[in-house]
Amino acid sequence: MNLTRRALMRTAAAALAAPYVLPASSRGADGRTAPSGRVGLGLIGVGRQGTLANLRTFLSYEDVQVLAVCDVDAWRLENARRMVDEKYPASGRAGAAGPCAACSDFREVLGRADIDAVMISTPDHWHVPMALAAARAGKDIALEKPLTLCVAEGRALSDAVARYGRVFRTDSEARSLGFFHRACELVRSGRIGRLHTIRAGVPRGDVAGGNPAPKPVPAELDYDAWLGPAPDAPYCADRVHPVRDLGRPGWMRVRDYCEGMVTNWGSHVLDIAQWGHDTEHTGPVEIEGRGTYPADGLWNVLIDFEISYRFADGVRLIYRMDHPYVRFEGDGGWVEADWTKSSVTGEPESMLRSPVRPDEVQLPRKSEKRDFIDCVKTRGRTIADAEVGHRTNSLCQLGHIAIQAGRTLRWDPAAERFPEDAEANRLLGRFVRPPWRL
Repeated sequence: MNLTRRALMRTAAAALAAPYVLPASSRGADGRTAPSGRVGLGLIGVGRQGTLANLRTFLSYEDVQVLAVCDVDAWRLENARRMVDEKYPASGRAGAAGPCAACSDFREVLGRADIDAVMISTPDHWHVPMALAAARAGKDIALEKPLTLCVAEGRALSDAVARYGRVFRTDSEARSLGFFHRACELVRSGRIGRLHTIRAGVPRGDVAGGNPAPKPVPAELDYDAWLGPAPDAPYCADRVHPVRDLGRPGWMRVRDYCEGMVTNWGSHVLDIAQWGHDTEHTGPVEIEGRGTYPADGLWNVLIDFEISYRFADGVRLIYRMDHPYVRFEGDGGWVEADWTKSSVTGEPESMLRSPVRPDEVQLPRKSEKRDFIDCVKTRGRTIADAEVGHRTNSLCQLGHIAIQAGRTLRWDPAAERFPEDAEANRLLGRFVRPPWRL
């Protein structure tokens, strides 16, 4: 379907105004998923991450049936459909043969009664509108990080997931990585004494540049649908993604669609900072930061930053562009998990060789997609659910707000507001453009 943008907004409004009518088993009301025992899955967004990481993984699961793929880029859509149809006949899986549905409209996926869950891997500006529609449609949701473009969107998402009783997984692999998992268990078990400082870094991957000159829209791309809830803007490849290629997309460096490294990689490492600190359901009480934006070009996300947070218990978190790592410092030692080296180091060194005892904190560990599918089947809570993902995203976004404000901000993590600071509070919903209200 080649939708006009106005029609897309009108029908998105209708999708959120009334629930879909689905079989009870599809909604998980009877405690099970598909009658076959397999989770019927639809993938919405099949670009670089959606195809190379998410689709490939789900296709390897015997208890998952990928029934539909969806994208507004016809080249990407066909590439994903072919992957599915080539995989299943070769697997010899009973009942798995047959064509995969290829949809250009995400509502087609949500309207299917045979789909129990969706994996959403679109650009960030579409995450919340699609996830809210999925929750209303009775689908369980795995959502790429960063979940949202602002704090207000995150609160709306987490509340909706709870209201509709959906299983939700923030699609970050950080908690599945052994070095991060080990570091957090050691900290939570008191092996470094009283925690006082956390340091976290992300790669220096964002740069100035991007050619904003308008270009003809490629025939395979429904650009109006790609923009969706974002502001109108002329098409150029550096704004969207490479033509007929799965290289790193330009939208990751444009603030109308993504906030860049501060949230992109930040939603990995700050999730670990929150997990190790045991603050994954709350947030800081004070934030300050500085950062540098490009002077010109299309790409306008931060190209350098350093942010400092203070929590109610006095712990300081220092977050900056460097390389991907998390370091916990206590009055009895320190432990550092480095993503670049896939390693854990620390002092005293003896603690690194000592297993976590049964009487100490033992954190769950499972791959993010296995965690999601298992919880779809059991109706359990995932290791990184919507509230956890929201609080991690908020931590990233609060730092970005402090950079924009240019001053130290006080934060109330219970109310999720800056006390008596109307200017800063306006930035909490800066990017909220619900398509059903346009």
